[in-house]
Amino acid sequence: MVKPSKLSILQPAGVRTRRAYFECQYGQLHVRTAFPATGGFDEQVTLFCLHASEDSSRAFARFLPEVADERSVYAPDLPGFGESDPASAASAADAARAVSDLASELRLRQIDLLGVGFGAAVALELAAKRPDLVRRLVLLRIPRTDRLPVVKQRSLILKLQMGASDEAQPGQGVLPNARFLELTDYASDLFDAAPKTLAKEISAFLKG
Repeated sequence: MVKPSKLSILQPAGVRTRRAYFECQYGQLHVRTAFPATGGFDEQVTLFCLHASEDSSRAFARFLPEVADERSVYAPDLPGFGESDPASAASAADAARAVSDLASELRLRQIDLLGVGFGAAVALELAAKRPDLVRRLVLLRIPRTDRLPVVKQRSLILKLQMGASDEAQPGQGVLPNARFLELTDYASDLFDAAPKTLAKEISAFLKG
């Protein structure tokens, strides 16, 4: 891991933000992180934020400091995106393995996952393969696919518009412990447009 550098972004008092590189089986992962002054490790479960295929960890730049008041938060550039090295294939399974490597590198026994688009597919893949590691999920824009793994963890599905064509509608058999939160007042870039509101809703779910 190289020496981290500060993010040039305004943040709540006491929250610190950094960028760093971590090793995974595909090379290096570029990671943005935010954590409270206490370090966060003795407080709430660490949250990983996984970006969509058209984005990178930069999509969470305004959101990370808002949600890091009680927990450490990590947003990696998934393999092949942003400043991270590519995997052998640009698949959700490969990305999930890289995220699992990151959790091991950080010596975390349990994490929560927030995934958007491709990141949601990665979160579902990791939650199904590593139920011992993944505690809860927050999902937005679940991709349409012929196969979704069955995930039994408690999940919060964020809906920008009920029935939107770019979102899958997972059945109770796939996410039996999911509930929905409709956010019709916000556009698709809500992590940038409404980071405080979103952080409040997500933190309440992760603590509940």
